[in-house]
Parts: sequence; structure tokens; C-alpha cells
Amino acid sequence: MTRNLENGHPMTILVTGANRGLGLELTRQYADAGHRVLACNRRPADAPALAGSVTWKTLDTGEAESIEALATDLAAQPVDVLINNAARRGDTGGLDTLSTDDFLTTLRINTLGPLLMVKAFRPHLERGRRRIVANISSRAGSVAEGLDADGDYAYRCSKAALNIATAKLAFDYRLIFLALHPGWVKTDMGGPQADLPVTESAQGLRAVIDAAAPGNNGSFRSFDGSRIGW
Repeated sequence: MTRNLENGHPMTILVTGANRGLGLELTRQYADAGHRVLACNRRPADAPALAGSVTWKTLDTGEAESIEALATDLAAQPVDVLINNAARRGDTGGLDTLSTDDFLTTLRINTLGPLLMVKAFRPHLERGRRRIVANISSRAGSVAEGLDADGDYAYRCSKAALNIATAKLAFDYRLIFLALHPGWVKTDMGGPQADLPVTESAQGLRAVIDAAAPGNNGSFRSFDGSRIGW
């Protein structure tokens, strides 16, 4: 169970990749709980209509110019929680099908995108009350726990890089940075074999974010709150 409001006031939540899957469910749940959501995706005109205070914004996290334009557009807007959710799976065929373009595109969206979002929106976060950055990572990026038969080299490397970026940001700045594993979620990316409903994953992630305190800064956690080995 998460609290609906922060000290009786709605928070402003910025969610990337908000048009489908986990991002859409996080947007829906935060809006239903009474918060203001800045829901970002590449084509807001195609975004679903949602109840509550949801404002759709254009954002391509693979393009630095798009990130900078959004930060300028929202220059006067404090942000309490930034959820870097936008990501791509990339090639899954293993070493035999690994390509330079696919690998670098995956890194640009999954790792560099969140870093550039923090760079652009750090002033907005510093004016917010909660000052939390939640980077949606994956256990697949854990050296200790993330090895299995899937051949998604680019995705795993991108999430491992996002994890060290989260830890480095936590070391450098007076915000709260979290790397979060959403579970194996039943979304387009997770596929039909996934075992976790997206509603349950989003509820768990919200609970971890709501409970975040300075002592959690730089930690790598699952949607159920448990710690994940680096």
C-alpha cells in the first residue's frame, strides 16, 4: 500500500516511455492516486486518454536535443520524481547476430538517455520536495544474478551500465537515486511468458519509490523491495 499524497500534497511525477507497458501503468496509477504526471513519449498524439492530471509531452530519450527541448519547455516546473523508464530490448540472438548499430542504439536509449535526463532535469528535481530519480533497470544487468540463456547482450550491457551510472550519480549529487528491477513483467518487452502482471509490478515500484530515503540512495532493488546483487 502506498500513500496517495506527499504530506497532503500531490507530487509531480515525470515518466519516460509512458505510452505503453510499465510506463503507462505507472502513469495511470500515479494519476489515480491524485498526483500530477508528466507522461512522455515520442508521439503524444497517439497516447491513450487517462483520467486524472496527466499531461502528455513529446520526448525521444535517444535524442539529446529532444531531452533539452523538454527541459526548456518545463523550465518553471519542479519535479518530485523522475522515472527513467523508456528502454529498448535490442537484438536477442546472441553473439552471432550482434551488430554495432543495434548495440549502440540500445546503449544510447537505455543508458545515455537516463543520464542526459538527469543532467537536464536536475534543476527541476532540486526544486521538488522528494528529489527522487528512479532508473528502471533490470536484474539482467546484474553481474551477480543476471546470467541466463537469453542472448540479449546489448540490453544486459546497457542495464549494467545504467546501474553503475545510478551509483555514481548517488555519490555525486544530493538527490536520491534508485536502480529498480521491475520483475519479469507481462508487457510487449517482457513477452507472453512473463510471470508478473504489470499492475503488480507498478504497485511494487511505487511502494519502493514512496519509501525511498537518503539511506536508500544508490541502491539496486527489486519491485518487492529486496536488494539485488550488483
